[in-house]
Amino acid sequence: MIYTVTTTNDIETVKQELESKAKEIGFGVLNSYEFKHILESKGFPIDKDITVFELCNPSGAQQALTYSSEISVYLPCRISVYEENGMTTLSTIGLEEIVSQFNKDAKFTAFMNLLFINLKKVMHSWSH
Repeated sequence: MIYTVTTTNDIETVKQELESKAKEIGFGVLNSYEFKHILESKGFPIDKDITVFELCNPSGAQQALTYSSEISVYLPCRISVYEENGMTTLSTIGLEEIVSQFNKDAKFTAFMNLLFINLKKVMHSWSH
């Protein structure tokens, strides 16, 4: 499942503010990938401006990895920012669905759901 929100804020504003918005909620940006520039430099241009940000909540990552090494394939959390139908769109993987596939205790599930709630807060930072 993909979780998506849209905003009327322009894409450049969202990209410039994402790191500070993430920091307010306990996430840091580890890296970002501007696919338009990356693919163009490899000779495979695309028209869309698509940037993926890798976010990490260190305490969340520690707890998740303590419970399950397998969950590492979903880390760090990613938010994709792009324009679609005249709106700036933010998308991420639905962590709730992922967590339900792990046979872990209720404490782990509740913690991961809280982490996803906070990730959603970052994504909704431009909703007013």
